Amino acid sequence: MSSQCVHASSQTKHPKSTLDGSQVVCPLGTFICPPRPDNFALCRPNGFLEFYDPFLTKDSSQRESAKTYVSSDYVQSPDQTIYHLTGHVKAIRADQELQANAADYNSDTTDYDARGGVHYQESEHLISADHIVGNTSNSTGVATGNVRFQMLDSHGNGTAVRGQMLDANRNSYSIATYSTCDIGRHIWEIRAKKIDTDENTGRGVARGATMTAFGVPFFYTPYMTFPLNDERQSGFLYPYFEHTGEAGYQFRIPYYFNLAPNYDATLDPRYYTLRGAMLSGEVRYMFPRTGGIFEFDFLPSDNYNDQKITSTAEDTQGKERYSFKFVNGFLIAPGWSLGTIINRASDQNYLHDFGDDLYSVSTTLLPSMIYLNGSGNWWSASIGGDMWQNVNPSEPNNVAEPYKRLPRATFNMDIPFARWYDFGMNSEAVSFHKSNSVEGSRLDLYPYVDADYQGPWWFIRPKIAYRYTTYSLAAGYQNYETAVTTPTETTLYHFNNADPTRSLPIISLDQGLIFDRSTSLFGTDYTQTLEPRLYYLYVPYRNQNNLPLFDTNLMNFDDWMLFTPNQFSGADRQMNANNLTAAVTTRFLDDGGVERLTATFGQIRYFTPQLVQDAFTPPTYWSGSDYVAELGTQLNDQWTMNTEYLWNPATKKTELGTFTLQRRLGFDGVLNFSYRFRQNLTLLSIFSPQEAYEKSVEQYDISAVYPLTDRWRLIGDYTYSVLDRRVVEAVAGVQYEGCCVKVSVVARHYVTGYDGVVYTLPNQPLPGSDTAVMFEIEFKGMGNTSGQTDSLLRRDILGYQ
Repeated sequence: MSSQCVHASSQTKHPKSTLDGSQVVCPLGTFICPPRPDNFALCRPNGFLEFYDPFLTKDSSQRESAKTYVSSDYVQSPDQTIYHLTGHVKAIRADQELQANAADYNSDTTDYDARGGVHYQESEHLISADHIVGNTSNSTGVATGNVRFQMLDSHGNGTAVRGQMLDANRNSYSIATYSTCDIGRHIWEIRAKKIDTDENTGRGVARGATMTAFGVPFFYTPYMTFPLNDERQSGFLYPYFEHTGEAGYQFRIPYYFNLAPNYDATLDPRYYTLRGAMLSGEVRYMFPRTGGIFEFDFLPSDNYNDQKITSTAEDTQGKERYSFKFVNGFLIAPGWSLGTIINRASDQNYLHDFGDDLYSVSTTLLPSMIYLNGSGNWWSASIGGDMWQNVNPSEPNNVAEPYKRLPRATFNMDIPFARWYDFGMNSEAVSFHKSNSVEGSRLDLYPYVDADYQGPWWFIRPKIAYRYTTYSLAAGYQNYETAVTTPTETTLYHFNNADPTRSLPIISLDQGLIFDRSTSLFGTDYTQTLEPRLYYLYVPYRNQNNLPLFDTNLMNFDDWMLFTPNQFSGADRQMNANNLTAAVTTRFLDDGGVERLTATFGQIRYFTPQLVQDAFTPPTYWSGSDYVAELGTQLNDQWTMNTEYLWNPATKKTELGTFTLQRRLGFDGVLNFSYRFRQNLTLLSIFSPQEAYEKSVEQYDISAVYPLTDRWRLIGDYTYSVLDRRVVEAVAGVQYEGCCVKVSVVARHYVTGYDGVVYTLPNQPLPGSDTAVMFEIEFKGMGNTSGQTDSLLRRDILGYQ
């Protein structure tokens, strides 16, 4: 459970607050929408102090040269310098306006003494009182008796026993209140012995302050700061409360340090009732040649003796627990940069124990890498390395962690020559390291020559390439083996060559036509295109059973693989091919060029069997690939739909089916429905080569942001796995937004340790689950931050804003 009340602006700058409620609507189909800016459109219209003059200039720079115009019912002036004014007194000087029942004014010194219903207005704030004494030239004054004030830029307002205008931008109020709610309708407010405001720094300071909601005090501090605008300010961020089964109740109150315009920091002390005290933090920086972020969590001693998922998992009771992330980019010289990403955790159970949502607990690998990158007009290069840490508590490290690639270098070039032609090369040199596995280095060279002949309605793109791959295996390679799978059996072969190689040509021809015509659909005029395309690929077969599998896997077949020269990721396997892809696409474009409907259908025809496979997938002797069909439409700005379907003509099975529908509900509401099905071929278990299992996905997901009124909206997300027969994640909540406050109550139930795949191995336990409830309240104008609720909902609900 979390409760948030901000005493400083956020560590991340968000869209500027608006008084009229204007904001950018998140486009349909956007995966992650930006946060909604604060707006005060739900406040009382024209909610200013009653004497506000909207026609008075806002330009305060005119004060020094402007004349002062004074009017009243009666005037007495004994020496033409001091004026005694009574009855409807009004004095105007540039952006300053003073009204009172009676006033004394000195035209030489610009001193004034106003009494009875005194109203004062200038460019950034309003003040009313029974009595104000001041000087218009210095913008100083002292107000006493029934003091009321309002800040025109921030919607802030309040009352005080005494108010003092120190200069044009600074004010001080004694025994005062402050709120951004409607005047006279304070849902929440700060009550303080003293409140100072400074428009120069955009900061307010309250001393001896108590925060109240509906008149009930709930927080006291001897000193607090709050923002007067959207600029970053040092101070406390929203306190946060939550409960999870692995860590217990959690409380934290971050403090933000606005150190400089180009760097800042946040310290986040936390306390877990089951595990103890933790210190977290974040440092962000941006300099002319470098920028980055450093995040850390540190628990000196874990108090909890929990039940680990696997018997081999390390006991963490009494031990340090930590994680950190460092991301940095450094510009060395024009065209050269150094990129660094380091992710580490103290143990493989860390995210499982301290994660509080499905995304965190389902993360299985933490990547780390460092690369020196260079590029020019026709080339790019890099040198560095990659490594991963296993944070999946149910898998041993030697199984879950990929090979370390240290060092790794790449060089790519693409040089145009003549009119149509390019000469290029992709190359990689890398050394692989992994305990209890075959190790070695690999050099992969991929030179090519291609051409791009094209006209307004046609294109022909031939390409001739040659791939050469050589290995140098480390000592002891004979002790390891590779698996080769056939439709009837799996055979294990020992490596018998320390320096295996592979070389082969790769020839392709990509060609297509583009036709268009004018047509109409549902009474609307469109331009329709018809785009047939043929792609021929030839790669001779090479037996690659003697090559190790360092970083290569067979990729799931999808639409983009209709036009790719290899179905494997990495360089350890190169598919053989004598294939012809035929596909056709049609599009409907409106008068503005917006693609309102697109449909694609295609298939690969295999003239020779697909003999090259990875270790756990048998060769295929099919005559054709899956049929691929896609349809996407957005006929108007209210709804969009996309679907993809893959059908295998050899097995007569559907291998992939997806359907996504999004409907906009009002201004900020949305309804999503999606279905995903993936049926893969039979694989062989890496734990037992003779034991087969299937890896499949079938899920339904429905999510919505449903506006009940302009103040209330319901939030929901429901993901169900048909194969697991269980709910993967469910989120339900309600949000309220008023003039000066936002409230969110969200409950979520999620599976722990779930990766979206069901394993039907015998006695394979299903992942556990956890439930959490989150409560957040935001006081508008007191700082903005993306809390836990917003982060969760933006990730789970397509189009949430």
